[in-house]
Amino acid sequence: MNTQINPLTLDSAVEAVQKKWPDAKPKCGLILGSGWGEAIADLQGKELAYAQIPGFGQTGVMGHAGKLLSTEISGMEAFIFQGRRHWYEGEGWTPVILPVYLLHALGAETILLTNASGGIRDDLGPGSLMAISDHINMLGSNPLIGPYNPRLGTRFPDQSEIYAKPLRKKLLQAGADAEGVYIATSGPTFETPAEINQYRAMGADAVGMSTVPEAVVANALGMRVAGLSCICNWAAGISPTKLTHEDVNQTAAEAMPRMKKTITRFLEKLAGEA
Repeated sequence: MNTQINPLTLDSAVEAVQKKWPDAKPKCGLILGSGWGEAIADLQGKELAYAQIPGFGQTGVMGHAGKLLSTEISGMEAFIFQGRRHWYEGEGWTPVILPVYLLHALGAETILLTNASGGIRDDLGPGSLMAISDHINMLGSNPLIGPYNPRLGTRFPDQSEIYAKPLRKKLLQAGADAEGVYIATSGPTFETPAEINQYRAMGADAVGMSTVPEAVVANALGMRVAGLSCICNWAAGISPTKLTHEDVNQTAAEAMPRMKKTITRFLEKLAGEA
């Protein structure tokens, strides 16, 4: 597996989308994680299958539609990626961070990353919505490893505040229950109880298998980053039952009215910015 980002592939993806939608000028973008697909069901617009975007390919996880939606919210153009590619799929970093690069290349300044995660902190039970305040990278790698590419920002990006405080405030106003620290593991296995004990000691409040790579690259590119987790289960050792992806999707479906309302309100707040 070639773990380094392929800039030629990224540029081909940008060219393909520009050819399909030559007038596209998104102000913001969303990446919808597991269970989040229906959160934008009421939005209309143009769609493009991931398979038609060079280097992206079809998603490999249940619940990820694999379509890019170009839509408008209160006069603001937005790109919504319905599903993401994951590091554990074994195809390298290029498809994982492609949406971020594409958004930046087309002029988007803000990105909202969503995911399904396991609750570690006592007040973050299934169905809770957590605005990400910071993250811990336990993926075992970093998407910026490799030859320096100035188009991906500085060689050594500062990460003092990846998740913009004003955007976190908007998420809380829109309906998120709390802020917290998200820890990303490589997957595709769920974590062991011993690992969860370690992550709790490290300061993690929720755990998942995504989001951090996109946040790292978006921050390096100078974009404003927001993150929103739907806590879909208690983490291993806390949960009274074994963990399954089906249960993750079921909890997300039950929480969908709140997820949809929070996303809508957040986007409207973005559109209302001067």
